[in-house]
Amino acid sequence: MTLQQARDLFRIIQDFPKKGIGFIDITTVMKKPQATTAISDAICDYYKDKGITKVVAMESRGFFFGSIISEKLGAGFIPARKPGKLPGETYKATFDKEYGQDTIEIHKDGISTEDVVLIHDDILATGGTAAAAIDLVKKAGVKKIYFNTIGEIDFLKGREKIASDVEYYNLFHF
Repeated sequence: MTLQQARDLFRIIQDFPKKGIGFIDITTVMKKPQATTAISDAICDYYKDKGITKVVAMESRGFFFGSIISEKLGAGFIPARKPGKLPGETYKATFDKEYGQDTIEIHKDGISTEDVVLIHDDILATGGTAAAAIDLVKKAGVKKIYFNTIGEIDFLKGREKIASDVEYYNLFHF
């Protein structure tokens, strides 16, 4: 399956999770294992020589591909979760989204100063989650941070919230 064929499998659900939001649904992509393979292979090909040691992925849709990417890159997987879901000591960041406010956390002992971290999420929208995740990983003082999404909603300009010292790569524009 080509990347364009995989991209064509995304669907937009209007007025979800609330009126006025056009939600980009990734579950229709994941029904086709060839699409999952095409997307994860393209991402891993891009990052294969970057020395990634950990992949941090956002709850919950970022987990779908984040764990696949970490396995293919031979890197550890670190979940970024909602408050109260991680049992250990955490770093925490609160941020604004296109339809409210949210908080994410990662374990403090999940990454170290020696790590090169790839932060992965499914879709970049307003950039609030991206900025919060980058802030969390920076608190650990890692060597290098990369940020990746499968797709980006261009008109929301979320890319503008990604720190200038973080390289951003995505596959698709919506």
